[in-house]
Amino acid sequence: QRRILVAMNDLNLRPGKKHLKCAKICGDTSGNYHPHGESVISPTMVGMAQKWKMRVPLVDPQGNFGSIDGDPPAAMRYTEARMHHAAVDLLADIKLDTVDFQANYDDRLQEPTVLPGKFPNLLINGGMGIAVGMATSLPPHNPTEILDAIVRFVHNPSVSLLELMTDEKDDDGVVVRRGVQGPDFPTGGIIQGRRGILDAYETGRGRVTVRGRCHVEPMPNGREQIVIDEIPYSLVQETLVTKIVESVKDERIKDISDVRNESGRNAQSRVVIELKKGADSAVVENQLYQHTPLQQTFSIINIALVNRQPRTMGLLDLIGHYVAHRGDVIRRRTRHLLREAKKKAHLLEGMIYAVAD
Repeated sequence: QRRILVAMNDLNLRPGKKHLKCAKICGDTSGNYHPHGESVISPTMVGMAQKWKMRVPLVDPQGNFGSIDGDPPAAMRYTEARMHHAAVDLLADIKLDTVDFQANYDDRLQEPTVLPGKFPNLLINGGMGIAVGMATSLPPHNPTEILDAIVRFVHNPSVSLLELMTDEKDDDGVVVRRGVQGPDFPTGGIIQGRRGILDAYETGRGRVTVRGRCHVEPMPNGREQIVIDEIPYSLVQETLVTKIVESVKDERIKDISDVRNESGRNAQSRVVIELKKGADSAVVENQLYQHTPLQQTFSIINIALVNRQPRTMGLLDLIGHYVAHRGDVIRRRTRHLLREAKKKAHLLEGMIYAVAD
C-alpha cells in the first residue's frame, strides 16, 4: 500500500487531477518500488478504493472496482484511479526530509521506509494480515472519534482509557470532543455488548460480536418482511443470501417464503426476506442470527511494528506511538525549513554585498 501511494505521488495524481489508468500506476509501482510480481499490486489498489472495506478510502476509483456482493473488479487495463484526500495527508511533507528513505531494489531511486502520516491510517482504517507465526487484525474506527482522542492525548498525555472512551462536554453540556465508542465498520452493523471492546482497548486483544441491522416492513397482503440494511464487516453479501436460502431449504428456518437481494444504487445493502402469513418477525430475526452469518464474531488483535519489532498494544499505546511519530516528523520538517532558509539568507546576503558594491 505504501509503495502504491508513493508511485501515485510521483505521478502527481492528486484529488483535483485527471484519473490515470491503473495499469500505468501498477506498472510504475512494480518497476520502481515493488519487484515481486504484478499480480499482487492491482488487488491491493482495488482494496484501497472499496468503501465497504476501508472506513476512509485512500484511492478514488473510476470504473468497475468490484461490489459488496462479491463481484470481481475489472482488469487494471480497464480502470482508472487517483488519490483521495486522506492519501494526500498521509504523504504530506514527504519532500521536506520528514522521514527516512532507503534505496529501492535496484539502487536507482529512494523510497520512504515509513510515511509522514498526517492522517492516522492504522487507527482509522485498521488492517488485517498474516505474517510468519502471528496475525494482526486492527478494526476500523470513526475518524472524528480517533482524531478527537489524539487531540485529547496531546493536551493531556496522562489521560485514562475510560476518559478517552467518554465524550468530553463543556459547561453547557455540549459535546466538545467525542469519545471512542468502539470499532466503526464501514458496512455498519451493531456490536453486542462493550466487554470485548474494553478488553481490546486495554490489552490489545478482544472479541466482539457483530450483528447486521434489520427492520420490519408491513406488506400490502397483510404479511411482513424483514429488511437487512447493514451486514457484518468483511462478509460478502451474496454469501449471506445463499446461506439464508440454504437454511430455508434445510428447514432450520421455516417461516420464510422468499429472499431477494435489492441492493444497488439506492442502498449499499438491502436484503428483503418475505415471511409467511402469521409468522413472528422477532422469532425469524433470532433464527437468522443463529443459523446464518448475519451474526459473527470479530477478533481484535492489535499487533503493529514499533521500531521494527512486533508489539501487541492497547488504544493508548497506539495513540501514543502515533503522536510520538508526528512529533518527530514536525521537528524534522522544521529543521529542514530552517536549513533551507539559512541557505537562502546566505545567497541574499551575497546579493546585498554585490548590489552595495
